[in-house]
Amino acid sequence: MIALLRLLLLMLLAVPAHADELRPGYLELTQQNEQQWKIIWKAPVLGGLATSAAPLLPPFCRVTMDRPNLSVGALVAAGRATCSKPLDGATVGLSGLEPGATDTLLRIAPLGRPVQTARLLPGQDTTIVAAVPDGWQVARTYFGIGVEHIIGGFDHLLFVVALVLLLQRGWPVVAAATAFTIAHSLTLAGTTLGLFGLPQAPVVAVIALSIIFLAVEVVKAQPGSPKQALRLSERLPWLVAFLFGLLHGFGFAGALREIGLPESDVPVALLTFNLGVEAGQMLIIAAVLAALALLRRLAPAAQRTALIASAYTIGSIASFWFIERLWA
Repeated sequence: MIALLRLLLLMLLAVPAHADELRPGYLELTQQNEQQWKIIWKAPVLGGLATSAAPLLPPFCRVTMDRPNLSVGALVAAGRATCSKPLDGATVGLSGLEPGATDTLLRIAPLGRPVQTARLLPGQDTTIVAAVPDGWQVARTYFGIGVEHIIGGFDHLLFVVALVLLLQRGWPVVAAATAFTIAHSLTLAGTTLGLFGLPQAPVVAVIALSIIFLAVEVVKAQPGSPKQALRLSERLPWLVAFLFGLLHGFGFAGALREIGLPESDVPVALLTFNLGVEAGQMLIIAAVLAALALLRRLAPAAQRTALIASAYTIGSIASFWFIERLWA
């Protein structure tokens, strides 16, 4: 158990300081008239896309791309495509997508028709343009992105794990996690719609502090204490999760800015992204609760030691991120 925690520590310390941000590629095709399409291609510097991948359109399209510019850790290039016939039924996507490369969100906006979206992955680097797009396509895409973000976004992952280690009971954990989702949904929607916002640099630093706070609470928790002696995080965990969720929502907003939102489907994208985050949280909660139940059954005497070791590991990782983010 201790060896596993040390391995986890080494792996996560290797993650960049802005572990909360998604870094997918983004390819947008917007039809201007019967033959002309506008292309926007954004490839993050990290992730393998910038060095090898490029937009791929069918042979009947003549593509011209401008010189890319470096913007916020990504190469961004605009271009144009002149197509001799409609793209309906044609294959579009990326060429040169190598194994292990970051995924890419593809957005296709034909004139006068619904926007189509797809996720391009190594081994699944193209899609067929539908003449009549599936109305649930945007919902499926952003639900999947939400699940991936909570599982692959180490900030939120460690926050949820620490919350489970603190409470250790099913319904209190689920209630706290749901309060967290409701809170970050509010700030995410408000920031995405331009109602308010915060700079990302201090947000990601304080998010790391929120993880440190929960790790300290796990260490200080005294099982079996009378109710009046319980700490606020134990008495009202949903309130603590809600307050921190407001902060984490600004971090999610930074992620969605990296991905981009379909202008005509912002409500659907926001809703399904949040539902995906909630589904991902429930998967994490179920896995951690199952691990705790197995530990109680097989080695009950080691349970407290494992909790303390886990809390120190999580706190150390979050402290490392916090210090790096102050200097970033």
